Amino acid sequence: MTSPHNLLNPKHWRPARGYAYGVSAAGRLIFTGGMTGWNAKHVFESDDFVAQTAQTLRNIVEVLACGGAGPEHLVRLTWYVTDKHEYLARLKELGGVYQAVIGPHYPAMALVQVTALVEDRAKVEIEATAVVPPKVPPDAGAI
Repeated sequence: MTSPHNLLNPKHWRPARGYAYGVSAAGRLIFTGGMTGWNAKHVFESDDFVAQTAQTLRNIVEVLACGGAGPEHLVRLTWYVTDKHEYLARLKELGGVYQAVIGPHYPAMALVQVTALVEDRAKVEIEATAVVPPKVPPDAGAI
């Protein structure tokens, strides 16, 4: 599925890999709180960084669905991790779970290393912003 948003990647810059430098979009905004890698019952099933990230992304997709959105509507992800070295060392694995959950859609992203997260077992927390484009009536433009 193609993105309903315009990616902002200056042509003379080295291409962004796995994210966009910027995104422009119009429509209804959806914001998530900080999602962590626990399940619907607020239980962490793993202490593994990649497994927690996969669950965190699945949690984001579930919240988006409540607002009538999907991963293709994401325009921004802000990642908070407790260990940037583990993040960097496991980029290939992270890319695999990202593709499996979000697909080939790369919004603007930021990553911040933090000392700790509120949930002691959490290794990653991600905030998401999505924009659902306005629906065009089927007869729009008809004369």
